[in-house]
Amino acid sequence: MPIKWNALRVVEAADMIEKHISQAVEPLELAKKAAIEARKIANLPQYIDQDFIRFIYEIERVIGGSQQEPIGRFRAAIGNIRMSIPKSALEAEQEASKQGNQLNLI
Repeated sequence: MPIKWNALRVVEAADMIEKHISQAVEPLELAKKAAIEARKIANLPQYIDQDFIRFIYEIERVIGGSQQEPIGRFRAAIGNIRMSIPKSALEAEQEASKQGNQLNLI
């Protein structure tokens, strides 16, 4: 039984999501660096330092603490989307798109 949804559009959506996520990483890393520097302010009260620590933690939670694989959880989720697409459906749609759009009369 053929699938009713468009596997190629799902791949395109995953690509677009990944592109947007990748663009968000650099500003978050810059904000993290600014917060780390702010913690070095002389005589900073501990209650404010805790706010900076919490902010840094939240950024690391979102983009990943590792510089090697930022946004690891997001990329993993996108990978899961891609792995969930039946390869046969994707190949069939890619082949159909090479032949041009045709109306499905079913």
